[in-house]
Amino acid sequence: MKLAVFLLFMNAALFGQHSDFGLIDFKKADSVAYQFKGASLKNLPLLTYKLTHALDSDVEKFRAIYTWVCTNIENDYSAFQRTVKKRKKLIDDNAALKKWNSEATAKVIKNLLKHKKTACTGYAYLVRELATLADINCKIVNGYGRTANSIPDDKSVPNHSWNAVELKGKWYLCDPTWSAGRILLEDDGPKFQAEYFDGYFLAMPALFVKNHYPLETKWTLLEKPPSFDDFKRGPVIYKEIFKEGILALEPKKMHHEIAKNESISFKLTATKAFNKEGISMELKTGRSHNKIVPEIKKLQNDYEFSHAFDKTGLYDIHIVLREKLIATYVVRVKRQK
Repeated sequence: MKLAVFLLFMNAALFGQHSDFGLIDFKKADSVAYQFKGASLKNLPLLTYKLTHALDSDVEKFRAIYTWVCTNIENDYSAFQRTVKKRKKLIDDNAALKKWNSEATAKVIKNLLKHKKTACTGYAYLVRELATLADINCKIVNGYGRTANSIPDDKSVPNHSWNAVELKGKWYLCDPTWSAGRILLEDDGPKFQAEYFDGYFLAMPALFVKNHYPLETKWTLLEKPPSFDDFKRGPVIYKEIFKEGILALEPKKMHHEIAKNESISFKLTATKAFNKEGISMELKTGRSHNKIVPEIKKLQNDYEFSHAFDKTGLYDIHIVLREKLIATYVVRVKRQK
C-alpha cells in the first residue's frame, strides 16, 4: 500500500494574492514605512497621512501601512496566553465570554496605543484602523491559527485574528502578527524576535486556510472551503511554504498508520522548474534523526519520490525544499499482521 502526499502549487490567477500586483515595486511603499519608524500612535489620522500621501495606488498605501505596523509593534505573547486561558474558562458561558471579550479588547487597544505592544487582536485592529482612515476597506477576521505548537482540537477556542482587505474590487488576506516576527519559547519565558516576513502579505487563500481558519468561512475567500475538521486534522505547514508557493493538499490528515515495509509517496508540482536536488526529507523517531535525499522522478513540473519504512515506530516526516522546512506529517509504522 502507498500513502500519497501531494504538494501542489495553485494557479496564482484563481485567488487574490501578492502576485496580482507583480508589476508593482513595493520598495517605495516600504521606504515610506521605514522613514516613519518609531512614529507615534497618538494621532492615527496624522500617521495615516504620513504613510500614504506620497503613494499613488491603494495597494501601495496598504503596503506602507502593513509594513509599518509589522515593523513597529511588538508581539505580547504573554498577553496572548492569558487571553486564551481566560477564553477556555468561559467557553461554556457565551454571555460572559462576549462581555469579557469586549472588555479585554478595549484593554488591548489601550495598551497598544500606549506601549506599541499587543497580541494578534491589536495588530489586526491597527491595520484596519489605518487602512480605513486611508479609505481602504479592511476587516478584522477572527478564528483559529495553527502552528506546530498550537494545533486546535474539539475543545479549542478561537485564538487568532488577522485581516481581509479589498483592493481594486478584490479581497485579499494578510496576517500582520505573523509577519512581524516570531516568538522564541525560552526557559525564562517567551520572547519576541522582530523579523519581518513578507509571505503573509496578500497570501494565497488556498494556502492561507491551511493555518488560518476563520469563524465565518466566507473569509477563507474560497468557493469550497474545507471543514473545520479537515483544518484540525491537516498537516502542519510552516511560513517558508508561503514563499515557495506550494500547497500541502494530500493526505488531508496529519496522522497516519501504515505497516512495516510499506512506503509513502510524495509529489511536488510547481509552476516553474527548480533544481530537484533541493528536495529532501527529515525523519525523526525517538533520538534518531535522519536526513534523506530521495530518488526523484521529474516529469515536466512534477517531482515524485517515496520512502519505505523498514522499522516500526512513530515518525515525524518533515518535507524540506531548498533547506526550508515546509510541511510535517506523523506516521506510525506497525508490524505486519
